[in-house]
Amino acid sequence: MAEIKVDCKGETCPVPLVETRKALRKAEPGDIVEVIGTHPSSKKEIPMAVKALGLELLELTEEGDIWRIRIRK
Repeated sequence: MAEIKVDCKGETCPVPLVETRKALRKAEPGDIVEVIGTHPSSKKEIPMAVKALGLELLELTEEGDIWRIRIRK
């Protein structure tokens, strides 16, 4: 099982969502994709996309302006 990190700090829509989708396409079933970013609307869009794709949202945490989303494929 691999863990794939996607760093989108400082990026605005739609870059974080596009990069997350790219990472999820490369991931094998069971892999974990961790996305780190700062753009507030991406924090809402990525979990919606995860749900739409039928994947598992493991956690969404925030520290100051930085959020972290962990997804299991």
